Amino acid sequence: MGILLFISGQEIIFIFLIVLVLFGSKQIPEFAKMAGKGMREFRKATDDIKRQINEETKDVKNDIDDLNKSITS
Repeated sequence: MGILLFISGQEIIFIFLIVLVLFGSKQIPEFAKMAGKGMREFRKATDDIKRQINEETKDVKNDIDDLNKSITS
């Protein structure tokens, strides 16, 4: 498994076993589904922010490119 966020494979297995004991095998798929939805929403929000920043800075980038072309010519 390697190192993922400074957690070794043994630690991940240990955490998984503790979660299994505390919540049972029926709750784990629900937790995984909630985590997946949360990650999807987070990724969607970051993509929206990136898109908005790119749209807002497009004019500034074009102005800088035009200025750079006029300076080099």
